[in-house]
Amino acid sequence: MAFKFEITKHIKTLSTNAKGWSKEFNMVSWNEREAKYDIREWDESHEKMGKGVTFTEEEIENLKEALKEL
Repeated sequence: MAFKFEITKHIKTLSTNAKGWSKEFNMVSWNEREAKYDIREWDESHEKMGKGVTFTEEEIENLKEALKEL
């Protein structure tokens, strides 16, 4: 299944493994839709990616509040 993506804003690299893949927190537009917050692993060229999770603005605010409570 082909899909388009564009990293519209790099927010933070969370970690990098020995193979060079980085777990990143970005804003990503999927299939030319509005960009969402996204956490997933990317290869060095950002051509290949691992499974990840996306968040709406409301979801990221809820996550932010949950993290404050830790």
